[in-house]
Amino acid sequence: MTTIAPDARMAGAPRTYPPRAAVASWIFFDWAAQPYFTLITTFVFAPYFATSVAPDPAAGQSLWGFAMAAAGMAIALLSPVLGAIADAAGRRKPWIAAFGAVLVLASCALWVGKPGDHAVIPPLLTAVALASVGAEFATVFNNAMMPTLVPPERIGRLSGTGWATGYIGGIVSLIIVLGFLAANPETGRTLLGFTPLFGLDPATHEGDRAAGPLTGLWFIVFVTPMFLFTPDYPAKRPVREALHEGLANLRRSLKSLPQQKSLAAFLLANMIYTDGLVSLFAFGGIYAAGTFGWHTIQIGTFGIILAIAGTFGAWLGGKLDDFLGPKCVIAGSMLILLLSVAAILLVDKDSVLFVKVAPPVPGGPLFGAAAERAYVVLGCLIGAAGGPLQAASRTLLIRLAPKDRIAQYFGLFALTGKVTSFIGPLLIGVITAVTASQKAGMALLVVFFVAGLALLMRVRE
Repeated sequence: MTTIAPDARMAGAPRTYPPRAAVASWIFFDWAAQPYFTLITTFVFAPYFATSVAPDPAAGQSLWGFAMAAAGMAIALLSPVLGAIADAAGRRKPWIAAFGAVLVLASCALWVGKPGDHAVIPPLLTAVALASVGAEFATVFNNAMMPTLVPPERIGRLSGTGWATGYIGGIVSLIIVLGFLAANPETGRTLLGFTPLFGLDPATHEGDRAAGPLTGLWFIVFVTPMFLFTPDYPAKRPVREALHEGLANLRRSLKSLPQQKSLAAFLLANMIYTDGLVSLFAFGGIYAAGTFGWHTIQIGTFGIILAIAGTFGAWLGGKLDDFLGPKCVIAGSMLILLLSVAAILLVDKDSVLFVKVAPPVPGGPLFGAAAERAYVVLGCLIGAAGGPLQAASRTLLIRLAPKDRIAQYFGLFALTGKVTSFIGPLLIGVITAVTASQKAGMALLVVFFVAGLALLMRVRE
């Protein structure tokens, strides 16, 4: 396992950066981790759970929200602590390996989620929450490796390229599931017209359930180059000593935040707009399933289109980040998200922006109804804006945070991204349960983006 040479990090020494192979291997972490978010939490397993495992879509959305809330609370409480310990200990890769293993094992456990079997709902939701914890913690320590890979003026491009690569990985994984694994229960055929591979049974949705094991195997295969070729920080001290020092440093950092006004304003803004974005991605597929009656093939195709839009958005956002600065990219992305969410609330199966349209025809062409096409267009805008928002956010943190405590501040970054992340899914779950209306639950997202944008305006790069 390679490490960064200590003498290259001494004050006054010329800064050296690893070769391109090391940077490319780091970028592939986003490719490795993305299927969890694409296949499980957004386009395949979450809608399948809501429509086929839970009693009904509204109950499924509510239960899923509670599971994501529990995971978000655990991530919020532990991220800054673990980040501070990692800064004191030095190494990043052991943490990525440990939490990657949690992601792999929990994702594979989703295979047991048979349709209509309400007894599996508690273990399924537990597995989903654990997989979320594994994915998010592994990402915290992977992000903390960024400043050692490229010069500061190229951080934005690196972040955007990583996010774009992740979107492409999501597209490929979706094509595999939709084209070769998940089939329409009525026709027994996949999106590409094949019978499912490995004898997967369409009637019991084995293709949808296979998204979990595929996510685990995918992560193992594609994260391996990062462990082999990307240099890690050198070890500084044993974990027990790092625990004491890391917690002390964390306390000092928290006490100093009121004096770091821009950093504090950014972390608070990130807390709010990330809550809205995570909730939007978590419930977008479920909302479409309930509104239009979409199943895996329609939702998965929608996901591929969004991922393509997100790939171009993240790539362009990375270039704009280095040219205009991450704050401008974040603000522009939030405006697009805000307007898109407001418009989605005015789209129903028989109306678009208050104009009556013909509803979808059962068994009709893919996205044949006007309301479905409007939803796809708005989804593309959300996909194109979501990538730059997240990529530029980690770039802005690198610009604002002390370089010797970068993992700790990425832990605080994850804290602010998760400390209230349970509130968004929880409120959406509660509002949906009380009103029995998915639209009422989704309307909450407008508030998050407006508040996040207002706070971002107080940040000075």
